[in-house]
Amino acid sequence: MAMPKVYFIGAGPGDPELLTLKAARLIASADVVVYAGSLVSPGIAALAKSGAELHDSAALTLEQTHGIIKAAVAKGQTAARVHTGDPSLYGAVREQAQLLAADNIAYEIVPGVTTAAAAAAALGVSFTSPETGQTLILTRAPGRTPVPEAESLRSLAAHRCALAIYLSVHKAGFVQNELLAGGLDPQTPVALVHRLGWPGEKRLLTTLGELASAAAAHDLTRQTVILVLPGESLPAVRSRLYDPNFSHGYR
Repeated sequence: MAMPKVYFIGAGPGDPELLTLKAARLIASADVVVYAGSLVSPGIAALAKSGAELHDSAALTLEQTHGIIKAAVAKGQTAARVHTGDPSLYGAVREQAQLLAADNIAYEIVPGVTTAAAAAAALGVSFTSPETGQTLILTRAPGRTPVPEAESLRSLAAHRCALAIYLSVHKAGFVQNELLAGGLDPQTPVALVHRLGWPGEKRLLTTLGELASAAAAHDLTRQTVILVLPGESLPAVRSRLYDPNFSHGYR
């Protein structure tokens, strides 16, 4: 294949300043920009250069978006396919890339800040803590897209580690019941972060036992990540990284 003319770009959760330098440069230089207007912040689409073709893919099929990109490449143009968050997470990039590969069109994937990371930063919390939690699981509740039984929320709760649950706030009651059934304490800290980086964003701190009622009270039905943070309720343990008695090669 030739040099890429198509770029799948992670746009992050919404704040244009959370774009990588590479993502911002590619959006600003692309001849054709395809993005989901319901998910990608208008401030990010606004980075496109004057004269660029902008296509809102919210109402388009996979084949239609592919047709737009393929036509751009045929004219020697560069296309930016902009995805919210990071393209590798719930982004349907694989099926789009397969169509490009079948037409011998080169592409490149540019990573973005995923909402879970941005939400933790905004709240000032950590997914991991020394000796009490060293694992983060990114997952979702089943819906029109099923989830393998081995990855059910009830099964994952048994690990007692931090969880970032995407695309599931509309099923907050189900999420709450499954995590409780998996053994998590009702007092486990939970954060709900809605449309982070957008005007009118919401950041809520609650507990697992109050998850469903908090989501309902604030009318959170979409574009919200649920952070389950068992480590936030445990005593802090100092990291050994800067312990004067700890010998290591990295700081």
